[in-house]
Amino acid sequence: MNSNLMTSIILILLISSTANAGPIVYIVCQSSCNAGWVACYAAGGLVAGTVTGGLGAPAAAILCNIAQGACMAACAASLLAPTP
Repeated sequence: MNSNLMTSIILILLISSTANAGPIVYIVCQSSCNAGWVACYAAGGLVAGTVTGGLGAPAAAILCNIAQGACMAACAASLLAPTP
């Protein structure tokens, strides 16, 4: 597996674990997740938005999608959590 791909996945997961704020930061968090997803695809030699799911999907696309899902879930959790 490409080292850039793994680096992108790790960065997405790190960003997603530190999110904790209100609605504006939630929007920024989602944008960061999406930017990371696009970078992850690029690191895997893919173009974001051109890969369909299913059994024939490249492993890089599946890993990037899983990382983006975790990032988005963290963004949603930060919105629902009370802000200090």
